[in-house]
Amino acid sequence: MSSSPDIAGILDNTKELDRLRKEQEEVLVEINKMHKKLQATPEIVEKPGDISLSKLKNLYIQAKELSESEVTVSNILLTQLDSLLPSGPTGQQRRKLVAEGNEQKRKRMKVDTDVTRVSPSMRNQIEAYASLKGEQVAARVTAEDAEKDEWFVVKVIHFDRETKEVEVLDEEPGDDEEGGGQRTYKLSMSCILPFPKRNDPSSTQEFIPGKHVLAVYPGTTALYKATVISTPRKRKSDEYLLEFDDDEEDGALPQRTVPFHKVVALPEGHRQ
Repeated sequence: MSSSPDIAGILDNTKELDRLRKEQEEVLVEINKMHKKLQATPEIVEKPGDISLSKLKNLYIQAKELSESEVTVSNILLTQLDSLLPSGPTGQQRRKLVAEGNEQKRKRMKVDTDVTRVSPSMRNQIEAYASLKGEQVAARVTAEDAEKDEWFVVKVIHFDRETKEVEVLDEEPGDDEEGGGQRTYKLSMSCILPFPKRNDPSSTQEFIPGKHVLAVYPGTTALYKATVISTPRKRKSDEYLLEFDDDEEDGALPQRTVPFHKVVALPEGHRQ
């Protein structure tokens, strides 16, 4: 019978699939190590001869190629399995069963197919956002086409893995809010910036003097663009010394202290 070599081919491809997934996990571990290294010592990339960024880029390229190979092998397996199944009017039912099986698999993995196909690092990002429930984060609450970006400190209520939306609570709405009550938002992942861990300053990224950041303005829950004047490490404290844009007093920009866990990277294309 011709099915024997087909089954042997299926078994070979399942082994290849397992190998690809193990390699992806190994690459993910290396990527996470590089992330921690760069967060702990960001100044290392400025040293002559440092190849940290090149190494990180190569790891991402490798992760992308492994993910694409996984998709290719998965498609081959589907074709092989389909060729072994009897043809006839039950083909539509088979496709339905395969679809239902895939749906159950997605639920068990708690990530959708798109995330699985992108890269293990994206899968890791999904898990990171899911773990933010109950924590305070920075959130952009204005629309994409708004003239200015408005960022506030909010509390994460829920993360939907299917829609990739983060539901947040504005615990201190402005005076113009109707009724003065608390307000909730459903935002995309790109509108959320996690704050550094307050109890683990050594593992957070340190922004060098002159760097533009987004920081909570003292005495408020709003974040604005600022320039780093001095770092916590140099000041031997847990606070940055910052100059906020448009914060002029008597013709000069006052320098203000902000805790490191209330300072995040300035989003690309920020409008203020």
